[in-house]
Amino acid sequence: MSDADLAPPLIVATYHGIEVPTAQHLSRRMIESMEKGRFERREISAGLAAIPPGSRILELGAGSGVVGAVIAKGTRAKAALSIEANPFLIDHARALYAHNGLAEVMTIRHGILLTAADAPASVDFFVQGNFLASGMVARKAEKAVKVSVPVIRYAGLKAEFPHDVIMMDIEGGELDFLRHADLTGVHTFITEVHRDIYGREGVRECRRLLEAAGFAMNDEMSRIGVHVFRRVET
Repeated sequence: MSDADLAPPLIVATYHGIEVPTAQHLSRRMIESMEKGRFERREISAGLAAIPPGSRILELGAGSGVVGAVIAKGTRAKAALSIEANPFLIDHARALYAHNGLAEVMTIRHGILLTAADAPASVDFFVQGNFLASGMVARKAEKAVKVSVPVIRYAGLKAEFPHDVIMMDIEGGELDFLRHADLTGVHTFITEVHRDIYGREGVRECRRLLEAAGFAMNDEMSRIGVHVFRRVET
């Protein structure tokens, strides 16, 4: 093994105590936003406010891995499983977890989590140049790279990884997930909302579905565009 193989990774930012190694998908603007405390700040702020210490967290939409790592470390999570559809981000996120001493707490799987009983074995996913805009809907179709992504069924994943918190940022897939999800055992649900994809009525439906499942929106913990729901104690 050469000295180059032993060299530590180049760290481009430290965000909420998480060291972020260099990666092609991290633009200069993203790095600057971490340096200024702005990167996904509303999602992180809501997660740190709402998630109790020692939780088991299911993160849907790992992205670069930074948000999940910040939340897992900041809340002293017992365990966290991240699901990411973009195949080009998996190895980078896993390396970020390991570099920050979170490999025993955090794992990541490639796939898209669906809840419908008749969900297909795989679905198309559109990778954008800015990974934050990637999703199951091609926002800029002429610039998107379409990839086939394996489907993970939520019912099976719940048995494999029991969890009490869900953090969701899957660029418009929230509504389909909630239409068929059995959220038994989950006490905290944090989601970005994407009115530009499924409209104002879609946002209302997400809220109605969560309320029907026994949750109430916590206005104090929610942020603009990021809603926190807590299970109502009966």
